[in-house]
Amino acid sequence: MSSSQNPHEGENDAFVGADEVDEILQQDEDHPMDSDPEDTDQPMQEISLENDSAAHFDHHKDSLFCIAQHPLHNSIVITGSGDDTAYLFVSTPLNDKPVLPQSYESNPQPRGERKSLQPLAKMDGHTDSVNAVAFTEPKGEYVVTAGLDGKLRAWRDTSPNLTGFSWEFVGETQEVEEINWVAPCPCEPGDEEKSNIIAFGANDGSAWVFRIDHRETSEPISITQTFFQHTASCTAGAWTPDGKLLATVSEDGSFFVYDVFGAAAAAGVSHSAGTNAVVGLTQQDQRFAVDGGLYSVAIAPTGTFAAVGGAEGHIKIVGLPRLPSSSGAATSSKSQSRSATSHSTGGSSAAGTLLASLQAQTDGVETLSFSAPPLNLLAAGSVDGSIALFDTAHRFAVRRHIKEAHETSAVVKVEFLHSRSPAPAVARPAPLANATGGQRSWLLTSVGMDGVVRRWDARGGTAAAAQGLLNEWRGHMGVVENEEGESSGGIMGFVQGLDGKRVVTAGDDGIALVFEE
Repeated sequence: MSSSQNPHEGENDAFVGADEVDEILQQDEDHPMDSDPEDTDQPMQEISLENDSAAHFDHHKDSLFCIAQHPLHNSIVITGSGDDTAYLFVSTPLNDKPVLPQSYESNPQPRGERKSLQPLAKMDGHTDSVNAVAFTEPKGEYVVTAGLDGKLRAWRDTSPNLTGFSWEFVGETQEVEEINWVAPCPCEPGDEEKSNIIAFGANDGSAWVFRIDHRETSEPISITQTFFQHTASCTAGAWTPDGKLLATVSEDGSFFVYDVFGAAAAAGVSHSAGTNAVVGLTQQDQRFAVDGGLYSVAIAPTGTFAAVGGAEGHIKIVGLPRLPSSSGAATSSKSQSRSATSHSTGGSSAAGTLLASLQAQTDGVETLSFSAPPLNLLAAGSVDGSIALFDTAHRFAVRRHIKEAHETSAVVKVEFLHSRSPAPAVARPAPLANATGGQRSWLLTSVGMDGVVRRWDARGGTAAAAQGLLNEWRGHMGVVENEEGESSGGIMGFVQGLDGKRVVTAGDDGIALVFEE
């Protein structure tokens, strides 16, 4: 009964006296609970989780360095990686977009994590990073991978009607220590001379041209031409639209144009002594000299002049020899050539002539692209994050300078949308339309180290609204720096369908993303 009369007896031990409170609070003053001394020294980092992609491919285990698409079946893409492999896959998203939002469904179900696109084939056999890939012209019958191990490896499409769904290894060759770039020779159907021709440039300055033919079982990858004019790494190369000439640039600041198949010699265009070069410019010519080297090259659609980009924003415009059209080539090029720059003259008189020296940007120009007719524009992307548009028909005047096209991050690639003859109809699941893109030749796509894809309307002048920005897609990680000061992130390359409605990117984060309009 005593317990019931004193129900609070013994509870005093659970209470703290007033004299004890001060002591407890005094002990805790040096250890506040609402702050962390380790966090006060670390700046807050904002992490963007925005992803506008419609599909992704994540089978690589390292950074993606290169990407290419099939010349006929644009939905078939190949990527090369720092994991020493390449993958072929179809870029068509796995699932169709819902007709109605999830809130309209009578019994909405939670949506799971999006699955990666699956590979068609894995290309291995390299012992170092695969940093260049390409399909051969005109049918995409072969695909090649090139690596920092110096190997050029080739696979053949064995699927019925060359639909691109089955591939087998053909062979490999190794002539150099490292391959920097690969470029397939443009070729029209029926042109056996230029069919399945590949060129590459190496770190020793050499440039090579190979023919791939699996029927030659003893030597399926055979040398067509070799060039050794550069004295430092051959950084970029490009073919003329007719596939007759190959232009290359180097870290030594030199520029050479080679007569690969003898078309220039047959037309009476003289070569440099002891070489196949119909154009050769080096830093010994002070008007052409660019301290820091050359890193990009592009050929005008008319084939009458080339643009080379180098350090400190320098761009040089050089005339090329005009060669007679091959039999069966499109004669409509006559009307297009009339719209070429007034600096270009007929025959070989302009070959090797320095037509213009441009410098609208402040850092290296590592990507160049010409628009297709009827526009006459040259786009240049710079390490300073800007894009410059030059009017090739009016003394290469600056049409627009987008100073922060990719903020302060380097512009990796710019490319105008170009038209091409559509592929014949082939039965395949959800093909990407092969509609001509000529009606949107003003559409310019760019990617940068900020991890963003941007679309620009190149029409208009310097006062174009929003600098002509039409759209942007996010999803890749932008460039970041680790504790050792090493930078990673950004987009290393992209391809776009002939109609421009799909863009597939290669990210330094090891992912390929598919973006759709």
